[in-house]
Amino acid sequence: MKERLEQFLAAENITQAAFADKINVTRSSITHILSGRNKPGYDFFAGLIKNYPSLNMEWLLTGRGRMYKSPENSAGTVRAPLDTVFPSPYAGGTLFAEDERTELRESVPETENRVRELPEDTGDSPAKPDTTPTGPETAPRRKAEKIIIFYDDGTYEEFRK
Repeated sequence: MKERLEQFLAAENITQAAFADKINVTRSSITHILSGRNKPGYDFFAGLIKNYPSLNMEWLLTGRGRMYKSPENSAGTVRAPLDTVFPSPYAGGTLFAEDERTELRESVPETENRVRELPEDTGDSPAKPDTTPTGPETAPRRKAEKIIIFYDDGTYEEFRK
């Protein structure tokens, strides 16, 4: 496809930058498409269809047919609005239809607010002593082998015993 896009730009006698501006995509995206780094996305094709209605998209995508639609063919056809060619995923305003939400609400059973009472502390039972070692007398004796200090300028110092 990138070779055909290059042919189209040459036939239109337009630079990559001017083409990107005309179809309302970033200039780097055209460069990345032509280099093979990225594949064209929705915005690319939407801008192409809107600004170049005579371009044969089948030719651009697959190489079949001619670069431009034939004049007698394009004059007799009614051009579909862009929204029908590439429907927007946000056209409905919501992600789910209202009847789907109703079905979900009906399938989820209502639950009651339940409060579980905890038994009160009567003070009869003695508190369990904390048995975790906290002092240096219980910890094994260890020695540091080296200390490394990193500075904000990317350097460091290493200290060894």
